[in-house]
Amino acid sequence: MKFKVDEETCIACGACEEACPEVFEVDDVSTVKVDDVSADLEAAALEAEEGCPVDAISHS
Repeated sequence: MKFKVDEETCIACGACEEACPEVFEVDDVSTVKVDDVSADLEAAALEAEEGCPVDAISHS
């Protein structure tokens, strides 16, 4: 599973990094640290996507 952060929408609140620091990192904006999220991290990454207050995270 691949995750993407829309950098123009992201407000760098840190919710995604808090939910799944293995996949997301926040500096000026949130970024995805891995290309393909492993099965053992998918649930946490999906939780991060769902918890994004501005819906800046998507997956495919």
